[in-house]
Amino acid sequence: MHERIGEAFELGEQLTVLGRKLLPGESAPDFQLDYLDHNDSSIHHMQLADSAGTVRLLNVVNSIDTPVCHIETHRWEQISTELPPEVHIYTISMDLPFAQARWQAAEEVAHQVLSTHRSEQFGEAYGVLIKEWRLLQRAVFVIDRHDRIVYAQYVADQMREPDYEQAVEATRQALTS
Repeated sequence: MHERIGEAFELGEQLTVLGRKLLPGESAPDFQLDYLDHNDSSIHHMQLADSAGTVRLLNVVNSIDTPVCHIETHRWEQISTELPPEVHIYTISMDLPFAQARWQAAEEVAHQVLSTHRSEQFGEAYGVLIKEWRLLQRAVFVIDRHDRIVYAQYVADQMREPDYEQAVEATRQALTS
């Protein structure tokens, strides 16, 4: 497994990230992630193919319960209202689906929140698994209708938010291609 040392940090702690960075033009790795269905209170699975033909923005966070991730996820929720319906925003973390669903209901966040709690496969495939924490590095990916990465931002400082404007611009461009 490819290890990237020094590409992520928090408050002076250097972190090791597992997996290689994805680049624009590459195929987006498939995934199977979990979510708690609010209607029947059961865990369901979602794969990348389940949203085929749409533009996807993946907001990857350390944990939904941390201050920066909380702010970031709310910001993507606000931005989602400004985007066309063929754009799907997903927030992804290693939190349990039950914790994500509780947070989502309490915070009135409507976009889908997905959990990687069962496996490190997503973290490794997208190059965002923090070895020391067994959490995900903050990152944003935009995937076009053809399942290609068109934008990838790996945020080094885990106390900082991503570049929303660049990600939204990449999302808008993906709609026209």
